Amino acid sequence: MEHDLHPVSPEFASNTLVTETQYQEQYARSLSDPEGFWSEQAKKYLHWFEDWEKVLSGGFDSLDVHWFSGGKLNVSFNCLDRHLATRAEQPAIIWEGDDPKDSKVINYRELHEQVCKFANVLKHYGVRKGDRVSIYLPMIPEAAIAMLACTRIGAVHSVVFGGFSSEALKTRIQDADCQIVITANEGIRGSKIVPLKHNVDTALKECPNVRNVIVVKRTQNQVAWNSSRDVWYHDAMSQIKTECAPAIMDAEDPLFILYTSGSTGKPKGILHGTAGYLLYAAMTHKLVFDYHDKEIYWCTADVGWITGHSYCVYGPLANGATTLLFEGVPTYPTASRFWEVIDKHKVNIFYTAPTAIRALRREGDDWVKRTSRKSLRVLGTVGEPINPEAWEWYYHIVGEARCPIADTWWQTETGGIMISALPGATPLKPGAAAWPFFGIVPMIIDDEGKPVPDGKMGKLVITQPWPGMLQTVYQNPERFVNAYFKEFPGRYLTGDQAYRDADGYYWISGRSDDVLKISGHRIGTQEVESALIRHQAVSEAAVVAIPDPIKGQSIYAFVTLKVGFHSNDDLKKELVQTVRESIGAIAIPEHIQFTEGMPKTRSGKIMRRLLRKIANNDLTDLGDLTTLADPGVVDEIIRDREIK
Repeated sequence: MEHDLHPVSPEFASNTLVTETQYQEQYARSLSDPEGFWSEQAKKYLHWFEDWEKVLSGGFDSLDVHWFSGGKLNVSFNCLDRHLATRAEQPAIIWEGDDPKDSKVINYRELHEQVCKFANVLKHYGVRKGDRVSIYLPMIPEAAIAMLACTRIGAVHSVVFGGFSSEALKTRIQDADCQIVITANEGIRGSKIVPLKHNVDTALKECPNVRNVIVVKRTQNQVAWNSSRDVWYHDAMSQIKTECAPAIMDAEDPLFILYTSGSTGKPKGILHGTAGYLLYAAMTHKLVFDYHDKEIYWCTADVGWITGHSYCVYGPLANGATTLLFEGVPTYPTASRFWEVIDKHKVNIFYTAPTAIRALRREGDDWVKRTSRKSLRVLGTVGEPINPEAWEWYYHIVGEARCPIADTWWQTETGGIMISALPGATPLKPGAAAWPFFGIVPMIIDDEGKPVPDGKMGKLVITQPWPGMLQTVYQNPERFVNAYFKEFPGRYLTGDQAYRDADGYYWISGRSDDVLKISGHRIGTQEVESALIRHQAVSEAAVVAIPDPIKGQSIYAFVTLKVGFHSNDDLKKELVQTVRESIGAIAIPEHIQFTEGMPKTRSGKIMRRLLRKIANNDLTDLGDLTTLADPGVVDEIIRDREIK
């Protein structure tokens, strides 16, 4: 199906921060004179205590990239203190609770005070510069306060998504060696209780280095309490002073660790530094969303993901914006919730995931049309490619054909948006990620590393450094090299397939490795397989992705049982629960097929290519099966396929 090109409307373009001509000129300059370009941006977007000695040193060939070496600054100062003279009473955070009756507005003066106080709480409990702090909270203001408090004193935060299980939390606490955990007694999502403190207690049975757990009282329900370790947030905050000078941080000092799934092994601890990351988050937030002063900006992401870091907290607050944090889900109490929140708070810019758009589209247009949405000016999507049909619905029904859509492509590792339309500058193609951001040089290559012609699918790589990029994989530099630079030295391998069309627009088709993209979130196949194998009945497991009309992809699991165990619906339920406890509800398989064996090569390697084809009912060309140890297994798996 062909979709029309949507030109930039003259009304919108007349007041935009970047025009098409300006984009072309600035993009060319960002490539020809990167040091001059980024130096200007660093002075424009950030406050520095001391200037840098060199904008960019090193490169992808030697893997010794450094941004703004010698520069001194502080992230919380950039997000809070420098705004106080002009916007102390302006809302910094609008919080919308799970229950529509719950909301709160925190201005910049109040947020600054809360961050300083909690920074002093952390210092009181022994947190020092460079220490790691685990944050496992719902989407409440205290999550942003905790993140900013860590940056104020130079602690490195590791935020764990509140939907993850105690097992997933444990591995992340252990890998980062966190000594403090910040959590809540419980969370609330869609009126359902999330047992956060209980999960922390379970995780800490195997985390002996954790000294204290600071607990926000989100509900009135009682939780288990260890008086020698646990501390109520409100008690700690009531006994502490308000003044806390910001730590002077080096531009390259670590800022946070965020764990993301890889194709093999345990999740990777992506380490981001201070100055380059903050500059890139602020600049992309301002320009990709065409943010104007005093607009209300809402990114629906959770702070447990990189989108919540860059576009709920750091990017907006660095720009002095008003950012809306949402605790709930798009369909509670009704499928009008998103649109009602937009009307309630007069949201101007709305950034959400294609998964949510598809789910709400399925509910019908009436839920949207019963609301006004007149405040909306810019729409955005994040997390995965958006199919053109969902894009058109978002554009015409939600935005009433007057709001440009920034369909953004980026990753945890990139720190911020890499490819996107710029509102007011980019004619829109439904489903296309569009143009590279300033300083970003994408290339589409084949398996040998040679550039492919326009229109041909290949592997997406980035050929030169940018300020928002990860520094390394925490405590695992070898994995950093192997994951991103080993296959094509001198180029950053994104792991995504893409092509570029004749107009220079980039189209992303999804992952090229064994990483699943469920509702925009990356889940490693091995993580899910390892969780399934933990069950006493399971001998072997292999999982692949199948298309899902709502989530983008869902998980199809092939499971071989040990001798003496038999497949049935009760066992399926137990396996689902095992995955829920090991990783979280987000990784639950949609389909589980029990099989007597797996299609393996003679060396014992499972041919997931075949399982992917079978799960997706793509049986026309299974390729060469002569390398299989037992080709007959394939026919049996096809016969017993879960989805007929």
